Amino acid sequence: MAEVSRDHGLDVLHVHYAVPHATAAILARSMLPVSQQPKVVTTLHGTDTTLLGRDAGYGPAITHALACSDAVTTVSEYLKRETQRLLSVGHPIEVIHNFFEPRTPKRSREEVRRELKLRDEVVVMHASNLRPVKRIDLLLAAAAGIRRRDSFKVLILAGDDFSPFHGEVTRLGLEDRVIVLERVNDIEDYLQISDVGLFTSESESFCLSILEAMCFGCPSVATRVGGIPEVVVDGESGLLVPFGDGAALIKTLEDLIDHPARRAALGRAARESARASFSAEAIVPRYEELYQRVCA
Repeated sequence: MAEVSRDHGLDVLHVHYAVPHATAAILARSMLPVSQQPKVVTTLHGTDTTLLGRDAGYGPAITHALACSDAVTTVSEYLKRETQRLLSVGHPIEVIHNFFEPRTPKRSREEVRRELKLRDEVVVMHASNLRPVKRIDLLLAAAAGIRRRDSFKVLILAGDDFSPFHGEVTRLGLEDRVIVLERVNDIEDYLQISDVGLFTSESESFCLSILEAMCFGCPSVATRVGGIPEVVVDGESGLLVPFGDGAALIKTLEDLIDHPARRAALGRAARESARASFSAEAIVPRYEELYQRVCA
């Protein structure tokens, strides 16, 4: 980072995650003469605050990285509040939401459905790294509670090994209802065939996977936690339920599976919201303005 800054005369190092990237940027800056030192902008994500921020070993390093940054941003108002509550931050935190610019799918919708051996089932999609906070157990329980078992398939785009959940899938009798794809690169191919997103997290700083689905006109059923209500307008671009209310989760999911017209209306609103509020066109200028400000 120091070499690139020196060789290319960088004005700003914009780093995501306080540990390790902001700490590395601050060290790199200190290796350069004062006249060549770039400004450091740090964007915090959920693990910085909600996981590492509570750790006595990491908390002081995160606090130091923020104190040495020229500007700090978070991806949601929720994460800003949590950061202010858990960490000593001496200067303002600016909220600039995540954005997503989808690539064009490489294959047609029909090709992907054939690959997955789908007939006319509604595709209920979940994408995550499967960490405990994602509560895959609640997701599988909700799927098992849907009465019309032949009306849907759950497509799990897993960023990690799904094998720890195989036993639960078997116990709930979902072997013929759940499709798991691990470490998918061309996620747009699968987002385009998704009809409903399902997210049962107990905490989220933003939930980029919901936004990714929204870009393809896929509304989500999600828990009303963390920054999710900043992404999904309940009843307009998706549907939110209280965390832990399994009955509400099942009923809401069934309603969307059974009512394609409502799915389509929510999907249209979701796509428009993604374009208006969470696209590169909407968000990148806010970062550019921040860079101008810290360099002034």
